[in-house]
Amino acid sequence: MRTVRREGQGRPPRPAVGCGGRLSCGRREGGRRRKMAAAAAAALRAWFWNERFWLPHNVTWADLAGEPGPPGSGLQYPRAGHVLSAFPLALGIFAVRLLFERFIAKPCAINLGIQDSGPHRAQPNAILEKVFTSISKSPDGRRLEGLSKQLDWDVRKIQRWFRHRRNQDKPTTLTKFCESMWRFTFYLCIFFYGIRFLWTAPWFWDTRQCWYNYPFQDFLIMFVHHLATIGLITFSYMNNMVRVGTLVLCLHDASDFLLEAAKLANYAKYQRLCDAFFMLFGVVFIVTRLGIYPFWILNTTLFESWELIGPYPSWWLFNGLLVTLQILHIIWSYLIIRTAYKALVRGKVSKDDRSDVESSSEEEEVTSNSTKGVFSTSSNGSNCINGHVAGGQWTEDE
Repeated sequence: MRTVRREGQGRPPRPAVGCGGRLSCGRREGGRRRKMAAAAAAALRAWFWNERFWLPHNVTWADLAGEPGPPGSGLQYPRAGHVLSAFPLALGIFAVRLLFERFIAKPCAINLGIQDSGPHRAQPNAILEKVFTSISKSPDGRRLEGLSKQLDWDVRKIQRWFRHRRNQDKPTTLTKFCESMWRFTFYLCIFFYGIRFLWTAPWFWDTRQCWYNYPFQDFLIMFVHHLATIGLITFSYMNNMVRVGTLVLCLHDASDFLLEAAKLANYAKYQRLCDAFFMLFGVVFIVTRLGIYPFWILNTTLFESWELIGPYPSWWLFNGLLVTLQILHIIWSYLIIRTAYKALVRGKVSKDDRSDVESSSEEEEVTSNSTKGVFSTSSNGSNCINGHVAGGQWTEDE
């Protein structure tokens, strides 16, 4: 017998849902959340790009959105989106560096007699390798004693193994020569590139021109160089402090290529040439960083800009960063002078309290402190404290 299910019997009726079902409610809830997130992002964007922080009074971002020249001229004020072009440009420069080191720097190094031979390699040992990679690259006395008992090795032999193993990871002299030759070429070219364009710029000769009609100034030149000042470079570009930014960058490039020239001479064992470039670098560095920078750059950013456009919130930020650079200049200059003094006393720039590569024998360990060079380079070529002297020596990140 067929049973007929009536309304209200068997399966309960569907509850009435005011929003048209759970799926519809979920969509509406998701839409509300997206709107709230968009509103929060817009509020954060408005807060960060607040015109009263970044720009002088009576100037808005909309004022900088148009063309500075006649319509259709194609000229633009600097914009935040332009900074993104630095990433593909950096990749291109990196590719050029690889080609330069492979086909130009390396042949030059070989012609100068610099060999691609690395330090003595450590004897393969699974136990010591595990300690080196997982626990410590320089084990203390207690661990050395334990390893000595475990391997039935003399403690001195284990110390020597760790010394050899640490040296394996350090770049060869050929690698360091190629890296320094690239930096020398790049710094030299970028410095003269800046001079080439700034020579005809009015603000190169009269720094007050940096602030006339600011921020409505045409873009002439901007190149990104020191990563240590990436924040200063980026924000000064975004709010169109391009003129004074070019002066700061060009000034900082004036001595860098001399540092790399001294390194190249040191790697090629031209000691007198190395000493000469070192002394010249020290003179140029001190003159530009302790003389020109404070009396020319800081004078215009602190006093002339105050007079011509007046202070505003981001003005304090940029000048704070520039004054911080000046403090670093003083520290670096002290280290350079100290190293120069040691060089004069010892008769060589290359002598120092530390060795470039740790000694690989007991005899080398005794004499390394007085015979090894002061130029040490990391495998990634990065420079410590702006690529200049640290701890009384020419050094880079280890």
